[in-house]
Amino acid sequence: MITKHQPKIFDQQIVASSSSVADGNMKKANLSADQQLEVDNNRKIFLNKAGVNPEQTVLVSMSYDRNDFTRFHEVDKHDAGKGIAGGDVQVADALYTRAKGLALFLPLADCVGAIIYDTKKKMLMVSHLGRHNTEQYSARISIEYLIEKFDCDVKDILVWLSPAADCASYPLYAFMNKSLHEVNKQQFINAGILEKNIQVSNIDTAIDENYYSHSQFLKGNREVDGRFAIVAMMK
Repeated sequence: MITKHQPKIFDQQIVASSSSVADGNMKKANLSADQQLEVDNNRKIFLNKAGVNPEQTVLVSMSYDRNDFTRFHEVDKHDAGKGIAGGDVQVADALYTRAKGLALFLPLADCVGAIIYDTKKKMLMVSHLGRHNTEQYSARISIEYLIEKFDCDVKDILVWLSPAADCASYPLYAFMNKSLHEVNKQQFINAGILEKNIQVSNIDTAIDENYYSHSQFLKGNREVDGRFAIVAMMK
């Protein structure tokens, strides 16, 4: 965890943290049994440093197995530990909760991870915003979803966007070669979120080697592939 890179916009209203390469790989897919045990240990150490109990944490697990990339799923205390301490995971592009003390954990490399928090309704969402989600306007739709389902007021919502690859190495061709950060910030604004209530990380994962970059690994520019992670929890 790099202190100066942590979310600031929530002003300690919630727990919100981002890991770095120094915290180790955070994704278990396509690894040997020994490597998966190492990832489990990395996750536990990172979560404990963030002030989060791994057994009260839920994994945000998304997949590319269908065409809908705006899948939202609510979790509560009954889901505690799923994907981290055991149990089946719910495949979704975003998890949200109204439960205090339940952490949402998302591994990332190059895509944006969004932490969305309604300060009045006490609603927390962690969303994966990669190219596929962005092209389907998932950022905007997520806010519309919260408004429709829970009568959230956009002026009460705070948003943090994680480190991600910039347009120089990962341009979004569907959006005039803009970056994931640029496009998703604009989508949140278009949904009514106040610009002052959005904090965008200035970290480019393709350049900053404190963060894993899957795209740079595939290009042969990184020796090690992996994922960093973000976590968020209402106190």
